Amino acid sequence: MDVHKSFVYACIASTNSQGITTYKSKRFSTFTNDLRFCALWLAENNCKDACMESTGKYWIPIYNILELTCNIVLAHPKYVKAIKGKKTDKKDAKWIADIFKHDLVSGSFIPPADIRQLRDLVRYRWKLTNFNVGEKNRAQNCLTVSNIKLDDVFSDVFGKASTNIVNRLLENPTEKITDVSSFRTKGTKATDAEVLAAVDGEICPEQAEKLRIIRSHMDNLEFCRLNTESLILSVVENYLPQINLISTVPGIQSFAAIGVLSEIGSDMSVFPNVSNFTFYKKLYIITRKKQYQFFG
Repeated sequence: MDVHKSFVYACIASTNSQGITTYKSKRFSTFTNDLRFCALWLAENNCKDACMESTGKYWIPIYNILELTCNIVLAHPKYVKAIKGKKTDKKDAKWIADIFKHDLVSGSFIPPADIRQLRDLVRYRWKLTNFNVGEKNRAQNCLTVSNIKLDDVFSDVFGKASTNIVNRLLENPTEKITDVSSFRTKGTKATDAEVLAAVDGEICPEQAEKLRIIRSHMDNLEFCRLNTESLILSVVENYLPQINLISTVPGIQSFAAIGVLSEIGSDMSVFPNVSNFTFYKKLYIITRKKQYQFFG
């Protein structure tokens, strides 16, 4: 199957007892109803095995519908690339059918639908975390250009003490801070004089407003991350035994274990051996003992 954004070109290759191969081709749009017709057309022609290339995200809706009735091999485009020349969608689909028929296509590992949904959520949580890190860097830049050197006197610029100081600065950027004793916490190692020197900067109205926007965005990102985590925890309720097992590996905590599960699934039979498993997505497990435990 040759997959595109707006359509998919399907070609069925059938070989009889004399070794003669016949082809049936048909084009379908990628609207849901037409994809159902595609699944029906494949079933009517007794086609139970299908191969398609992983083109962006366009393959996912097609896969979701066809996986109910077909065994699907999802191939990387570089493994099903046709010979250079006059390429058409029909020829590309026929080429994929031919190499798949001769078992020349190495398929990608595609976990079940619930694991795919979990993977999508886990990766989105990771994106939200990275977005927040980026905003923290921008907030620090606002302080740096204003010569407010909180990072020189506090180990965590976004800790309780430094956050309270920034709140005070943003309340009235033009008013100097003359007393920092109320901002001190038990973990503050710098003296009051050092903290006063660090906050003796000049933050202009534009940088102050930019910092307010950044902090508001950070709060929204944190809210979204927590909601995403709640959704993830509800999805993985049926996989608690597997998560607990993965968590026995030193250094892997609960959400890291969920991340591993979202990438490898719970069915280890898809991996021929331990080496194949550990090299999948560079998932290197340190102790050999733990490797074998994953395989039961």
